Amino acid sequence: MFEYIPLVVPTAQSVPSRRWELYRLLSEPFRLRLLALASVEELAIGELAELLAESQPNVSRQAKALREAGLLTMRKQGRWAFLRLTDGVAGDPVVGDALEAGRALVEGDGSLGRIAELVAARDAAAREFFARAQGAEGAPGLPVELPAYLSALAPLIGPRRLAVDVGTGDGSLLDVLASVFDRVVAIDRADPQLERARRRVKSRGWAHVELLAGELDDASLRARVRELGGADAVFASRLLHHTPKPADALRSLAALARAGGALVIIDYVTHDDERLREQQADLWLGFDEAELRQLAARVGLVDAEVARIPSARCGDGPDGHLDWQVLVARTQTNRES
Repeated sequence: MFEYIPLVVPTAQSVPSRRWELYRLLSEPFRLRLLALASVEELAIGELAELLAESQPNVSRQAKALREAGLLTMRKQGRWAFLRLTDGVAGDPVVGDALEAGRALVEGDGSLGRIAELVAARDAAAREFFARAQGAEGAPGLPVELPAYLSALAPLIGPRRLAVDVGTGDGSLLDVLASVFDRVVAIDRADPQLERARRRVKSRGWAHVELLAGELDDASLRARVRELGGADAVFASRLLHHTPKPADALRSLAALARAGGALVIIDYVTHDDERLREQQADLWLGFDEAELRQLAARVGLVDAEVARIPSARCGDGPDGHLDWQVLVARTQTNRES
């Protein structure tokens, strides 16, 4: 096995003198294709195997050589392993040439064009799960998760004119938001969930809560929130781990906030409970604090704070045994609306 210093944006000190080792590594068309696909989207080894029409062991073996050279970075999620192009390596001229050649190969065989379809398929289980009405019907009560939601509210100081609750589900967070904000817009893409939220809103007599159906990135939803002046705070409770592309979801959430508005993201701390993939259609097994901060920075959010919420405050639901956490960050005050 050859030795190779992990690549960063090249400098005289960081790039080895024996360049033939890198040329040899990148002379294999399969590795070029693998590298190119991982440069477009962070993909699971199983997803790469499907795109490349190869076995998972072969993909893992070829990816290992690229990882040892510092070209690919792997992130573990329970039994899943995701690969992406290591930050900064595309600046190396040899790697840049390899990526260009690899993209030509994956464009030619059609695998590049299938990435969006494959990523969208991650969402299928979550859509099916939330399209089903769940739980007992009847008069809604205060959510058992209320202490966790109050923990999320604690960092907020400022205007309370408008809040947006994205992925409102049965509307349990509305028990908090509608009591704090002058106006609330609650959004969900699943009609059965909105119907449950509608019953909750009616039973509470909240005339200042508006329920909207649609996808997070729907232009009509953004237009409605902008018509109201943009949100002082956008809440997404246990939504991010269901989204196929968390960075894109965070960017869409930020688009609902006014300049200087707050995003409050409640989600799980990284865990290993694979049962939630089947029971709750979870796509990601939580996030660590560094991941949340990186996501916030990637979409241009500022003043990010992350606080852990112990499981003792998170209710007795199927995810009540997990520690949760809240990310609070703000949109830039000088951004264009």
